[in-house]
Amino acid sequence: MPASETTAEPLRDAPAAAGAATIGAASRPPVILQVLPALVTGGVERGTIEVAEAVVRAGGKAIVASSGGPMVRELARIGAEHVELPLQRKNLLTIRRNAGRLERLIRERGVDLIHARSRAPAWSALWAARRTGIPFVTTFHGTYSGAGNPLKRWYNRVMTRGDRVIAISAFIGEHVTQRYRVEPERLRVIPRGVDLRLFDPQRTPAARVVDLTQKWRVPDGMPVVMLPGRLTGWKGQEILIEAVALLGRTDIRCTLLGPDQGRAAYRERLEALIKRRKLQSVVHIVDDCRDMPAAYMLADVVVSASTEPEGFGRVMAEAQAMGKPVIATDHGGAREIIVPGETGWLVPPRDKTALAAALGEALTLTSEERASLSRRAIANVRANFTRELMCERTLAVYQELLGDRSGAGTA
Repeated sequence: MPASETTAEPLRDAPAAAGAATIGAASRPPVILQVLPALVTGGVERGTIEVAEAVVRAGGKAIVASSGGPMVRELARIGAEHVELPLQRKNLLTIRRNAGRLERLIRERGVDLIHARSRAPAWSALWAARRTGIPFVTTFHGTYSGAGNPLKRWYNRVMTRGDRVIAISAFIGEHVTQRYRVEPERLRVIPRGVDLRLFDPQRTPAARVVDLTQKWRVPDGMPVVMLPGRLTGWKGQEILIEAVALLGRTDIRCTLLGPDQGRAAYRERLEALIKRRKLQSVVHIVDDCRDMPAAYMLADVVVSASTEPEGFGRVMAEAQAMGKPVIATDHGGAREIIVPGETGWLVPPRDKTALAAALGEALTLTSEERASLSRRAIANVRANFTRELMCERTLAVYQELLGDRSGAGTA
């Protein structure tokens, strides 16, 4: 960021609630409405469901509005309500109509607070919140593109207009403070959290890892380097392929794990690079995996080679929760998740030579060194990046605003 945009004001971490979280006044259960484009897949969607479950467990009522998707059934399972609205649409007319729909929903359900997690729904939510007088919360998930375009920057700015603005990392918090001039008293840094009920090596039976080994045809005892992430240029798959070529080892398996999501040309480019570097027996592309804990257990080292800064980097946190060494690019949220020399390595962006060197170190760790790193990585996640911490801190933000309203309703 330009030096002229820096601020001397410190960022504020959200306070963590102690013990079992509660929200709202005792007079009636508070009603929390979260809005996002869809419930298909991804970290934003997962976080929405996790917070909805925390609201229910804290004695409140959770409503999620979106255009729908396969994750809707999870809301029913946890006792939350889903309302289908065309919130994925970005044209101004639909955004205005959605504002009216949300306003009616707020009044009919007695919603006490609305939390927006994406820009188009946030515009509708902002207008609805202002018309009904309820608190408005946003979560800033990334740096967003088009900052040089005044219209795009205006569009992005809606994510800074919450009564509280949640940033998913200190990196994003600094970005929001410097570029959008969000006052520190409105900003709360709440890192995403890992669900330790799923990502726990003690709860991942060896049979599941064996099944995955057979499915992916990994020879017994062969070290596995894994880069989880959709196939797209900024995730750095090409950098990893080049680093593996420099490493010069053919006794390892490098797995690029993720769908191309219609980017057939990029996949073909990766396959051509693999062939050009004569790595067909080493680098394999795997489209999908329904058991990520087992995938992490199969890996000897997990790589995040993103060429652009990650807002947070869930893969890095999940892999550490499973006790795995992580090599990540030295920017963005990675700097907060990885402890260099303790839980993994940070390498310069797009530096295939540095990545190859880090791979060499990770793959030659002794059993004792690997076990020690594993303990530190797990402890790092459990202390800083759990689902429970994320939910407690989010509910604490809700309580700040609901407390200001003294539990009053909306209608």
